[in-house]
Amino acid sequence: MRVVIAAQGRAGQRDLVVLARSFETRLSSMPVSKKALSERDVCTKYITPAIVGSGWDVQTQVREEVHLTKGRVIVRGRLVTRGKTKFADYVLYHQPNLPLAIVEAKDNNHSVGDGMQQALGYAEMLDVPFVFSSNGDGFLFHDRTGQAATTEQHLSLTEFPTPDALWRRYCAWKGITSSAETLVAQPYHSDAGDRAPRYYQVSAINRVIEAVAKGQDRILLVMATGTGKTYTAFQIIWRLWKAGAKKRILFLADRNILVDQTKTNDFKPFAGAMTKIANRKVDKSFEIYLALYQAITGTEEDKDLFRQFSPDFFDLIVVDECHRGSASDNSAWREVLDYFSGATQVGLTATPKETADVSTTHYFGEPAYSYSLKQGIEDGFLAPYKVVRIDLDKDVAGWRPERGKQDKHGQDIEDRVYNQRDFDRTLILEKRTQLVAEKLTQFLTETSRYDKTIVFCEDIDHAERMREALVNANSDLCAQNRKYVMRITGDNPEGKAELDNFIHPEERYPVIVTTSKLMTTGVDCKTCKVIVLDQTIRSMTEFKQIIGRGTRIDEDFGKLFFTIIDFRKATELFADPDFDGDPVQIYVPPPDGPVEPPEVESGDEQTGGGGEPSDGGSDEGFDTSGPGEGGGGGGGRVKYVVGDVPVHVVAERVQYYGKDGKLITESLRDYTRNAIRERFTSLDSFLKTWSETDRKQAVLKELQEHGVFFEELAAEVGRDLSAFDLVCHVAFDQPTLTRKERANNVRKRHYFTKYGDAARAVLEALLDKFANEGVDDIENMGVLKVQPLTSLGTPTEIIQKFGGKDAYVKAIRELEEELFRQPRTASDRPAS
Repeated sequence: MRVVIAAQGRAGQRDLVVLARSFETRLSSMPVSKKALSERDVCTKYITPAIVGSGWDVQTQVREEVHLTKGRVIVRGRLVTRGKTKFADYVLYHQPNLPLAIVEAKDNNHSVGDGMQQALGYAEMLDVPFVFSSNGDGFLFHDRTGQAATTEQHLSLTEFPTPDALWRRYCAWKGITSSAETLVAQPYHSDAGDRAPRYYQVSAINRVIEAVAKGQDRILLVMATGTGKTYTAFQIIWRLWKAGAKKRILFLADRNILVDQTKTNDFKPFAGAMTKIANRKVDKSFEIYLALYQAITGTEEDKDLFRQFSPDFFDLIVVDECHRGSASDNSAWREVLDYFSGATQVGLTATPKETADVSTTHYFGEPAYSYSLKQGIEDGFLAPYKVVRIDLDKDVAGWRPERGKQDKHGQDIEDRVYNQRDFDRTLILEKRTQLVAEKLTQFLTETSRYDKTIVFCEDIDHAERMREALVNANSDLCAQNRKYVMRITGDNPEGKAELDNFIHPEERYPVIVTTSKLMTTGVDCKTCKVIVLDQTIRSMTEFKQIIGRGTRIDEDFGKLFFTIIDFRKATELFADPDFDGDPVQIYVPPPDGPVEPPEVESGDEQTGGGGEPSDGGSDEGFDTSGPGEGGGGGGGRVKYVVGDVPVHVVAERVQYYGKDGKLITESLRDYTRNAIRERFTSLDSFLKTWSETDRKQAVLKELQEHGVFFEELAAEVGRDLSAFDLVCHVAFDQPTLTRKERANNVRKRHYFTKYGDAARAVLEALLDKFANEGVDDIENMGVLKVQPLTSLGTPTEIIQKFGGKDAYVKAIRELEEELFRQPRTASDRPAS
C-alpha cells in the first residue's frame, strides 16, 4: 500500500482519504440491530425519547441513574468493604423531590417486563405508585394504587402517560384535594452545596406534608439515630412555612446541645426569622422559635414561661426526642403540648416508648413513616458494629463478703450475695474498675489508641473513678496531653466544655470520655469508634439511644463501623424482639488473650434475654447527681468500697452483624463460602459463568461487592492461589492449584507454539506476572504499561505483534481459558 501511495503522489492520497470517508459514511448509515445495543443505548435512543415525547421535562422532571443507597458496609475483623449500591434507571417527578414513577430499563435481549420486579422494589423504597419496565420495544406499566381496573398493562412507546395524568392519579391515590395541592407541591429548600435529602428523608417529609394537608394534627416520625431527623424536620417546617400553611413554629427539645446544634446547623437558613428562647425572656416578633422544655416550664404554674404566649400563638410544634417527657400523660412537659393543643404537633424519635404509663403512639398516633436502624445499616447510611462481650468472674458468680468484712472506710458490709447490678451502685470493687480500664486500654492498643471512645458508667461517682483508672492505665498518653481522658458529666463545667472538642472530627482531644447520662442522646459524634458499656441498662429505649452514639458514618476520617465493649451483658437486649439492628460481630476474648477480635470459629446464633424497661433519663438528661444524691450513693443508699477483692476475666466473644439481621459468629472462610454460594449455588454454575464472561474481573468484582476479601482469604488458606482457585476451593471443596502450578500446566501443553516469537514473548511475560506477582487481571490493558512488558514495546506495539487489538484480546481470552482449565490428567494435578 505504501508503495502504491508513494507512486500515486499527493493526488492519490487525497483520493484514498475521500474513499475512506465515503466508506465510513456508508457504515454509519447502516441500521444497527436493537439487540446489539447496550442498555444505555436503549435508554438514549428509545426510552428517553418516549418519556420526553409524552411531555416530561427532562431538566426538572426526569432523573437518570438515581442512586438510592450507599451500599452496606461489610465488616470482617479489621477488613471493611461496601456492598453493591442500588440505583434506579429513571425516577420521574411531579417536581424535584416529589417522585411519581420508576422506570427500569433493560437491553433488548430481555423481555419488556424483565425489570419489573426490580423496579417494584425501588418503588417501595421511594413510596411511589407507578412503575414501568422497558427494553426499548414498549413499556410494562404497573399501578400500585389499587385503583386501576388492571394492575399491569403493556404500552407502546407512544402511549407513555403524561405528567398531568400521573399526577391526577397520584392525588386520587393519596386523597389530596385540589385545595391541598399547593401545599403538597411546595418546593424543598435547596442550598448552594450538593446536599439533597436521601430517599427515605424525601418519603418522610412528603408523608408529613400530605398528612398536614389532609388536616391531621398529631403526626409521628420514627427514624433511627444518625439518619437526619433534624434535617428532615427542617425541610418539613420550611415547606409548611414557605407555603403559608404554618406561620409560627416552635421546635422543642430537652437538651441544650440539641437546640444549639439545630440552630447553628440544619435550621441556619431560617436566619433572622428564628430565635432561641433563653434567660426566661419572650420576644414575640419572630416566626421560628427553638426552646428547651426546661426553659419554658417551671415548678409552679405562674413560672411557666410558655403561658406568656397565647394558646393559639403557635400553629406548628415539632417535638424532638418525643419518646421522653412528652410521651407521659402526667409529665410537666405534656402540659406544654396540652396548652398549645390547637397547633399541629409533629413528634420525632428514634425509639418510640410503649409502657404501662408512657405511650408515644397513644398521643401522636401510629408513625406516618418509619426508617429503622436495620434499614439504615442495610442501605449503608449507618455504621454496623461488632460487640466484644467481656464477662468478669464476680459479675457471673457474684460476690459474698466473709463474716465481719468491712469496707475501706470501716463500714460493716451487709452479708449477702452482691451481683452485677450492685457493682458501682451499692458496692464498689476497685479492682473491677481497674480491670475494665485495663481491658479497654488493651483493646485500643491492639487497634488504635486515638479512636474516640465513650465509656458509659452507672453514675457520676463511677464515671470519676473510671476516669482515674483510665488515666493510670494510659499514663504515657495522659502525660503528653492531660485531656486524653476526661469525664464529661452534667455537674462538671470543665468536662462539659470539652464536649464540642470531643465530637469535632478534627480535634484529637479528648480521646476517651467517661459519662453516665449526659451523652446518651443528642451527641452527634461521627468519629466515635468505641462504645464501652459498664452500666446496667434495662430500658430498650436507652439502649438504642446509646448504640446510636456510634452509628454515624464519616468516611473522610475512616469511620465505617464501630465496636461495643460490653461488661454488663447489656447487649443481650439485641435478642429482644423490639431491637431491629443486630451487630456484625460479637467476641468473647479468652481471659489472657487479645481484646481486639480475631477471625473466630463458626458458631450458632447468639441469644439472650432482655430486661424490664425503665426510664433512665433525668429531667434535663444531665448527670446532676453527685455523691450523696444518687451519683455517689446517697438518698439512703449505702455504697461500700472494697479494694482487696481480685477480679478476673472469665470469657470474651465477638459476633458479626449478618445480612439477615441475625447475630452470627463465623470465620472468614465460612463467611466467604456462604457469600459465594448465595451467588453461585453450585460449582457448575460458577464455572459456566466464569467461562462465558469475557471480563473475568467482572465476576470477581461482583463477589467482592458481596463481601469476599480475596487477599485476606488467600492469607488464611495459606497458599499462593488465584481468586479463581480460592472460590473453587473454599466454596466448593475443590483441590487447588497454585498460580505457578497453573502457569506450568499451560507451558506443558505447548500452548504457545501457535504464536510467533514476538507474540509468544508477550504471553510468557503475562504468564510470569500471573505466576510470580499475583496479577489476576491479565486482561487489563494497563498491565502492558509495567515491567517486564514495557521492555517489549509500547502497548500499541505489543498489540500489533498479534495483528491488532481484536486478535490480542482473543489471545488473552484463550490464555485465560488455558490457565483456568480444570485438571483432567494426572500431570495437571498438584502433587499430594
